[in-house]
Amino acid sequence: MNHLAHALLAGNDEALRLGGMLGDFVRGAPEADWSAGVAAGIRLHRAIDAYTDAHPQVLAAKARLEPPFRRYAGILLDVWFDHLLARDFDRWSSTPLDAFSGGLRQLLVDHRASLPPGLARFLAYMQMNDLPATYARPEVVGRALAGIGQRLRRDNPLADALPVLQANAPVLAGHFEAFFPDLLDFAQDWQATRGVDGA
Repeated sequence: MNHLAHALLAGNDEALRLGGMLGDFVRGAPEADWSAGVAAGIRLHRAIDAYTDAHPQVLAAKARLEPPFRRYAGILLDVWFDHLLARDFDRWSSTPLDAFSGGLRQLLVDHRASLPPGLARFLAYMQMNDLPATYARPEVVGRALAGIGQRLRRDNPLADALPVLQANAPVLAGHFEAFFPDLLDFAQDWQATRGVDGA
């Protein structure tokens, strides 16, 4: 899952939410550099990624993408599922999308001094593009995928992926609808059973 989903799945705990945003930018044991709450958020991010990668609905969605896009299906679905989440955000959260998005950016601004360089750069991109709220717009998804493609070392088709995702939109939405409630339950159970004290 991508940034919007990780932030939402962290619930209302700001430390968990900050850890959820840090998850893609921190390697190794998070307890060495972060508070217990933030470290738990990083661990939750990793658990969400592992659960997502193994879920039958996600595997089925990946299989819908033909080569050469299938090789990058994980990246494509992470971003596309955030688009679906943003598009129908009021179904999944009682907080309006714009308010949630602004609050998430403010959380990162409040902790800017401690952010890894990669996340600090991404925060600037978020502010410039009103992310993650604008993930609801397909053209923003297309630009995001093109930007990711430019950062990858090898040649890739990510800049050309938006029409493929749109062509498969109904089927991918069906997989998301079947998958995301399971992911919500997983994240809530993880927090209830592990929280800041679990490993």
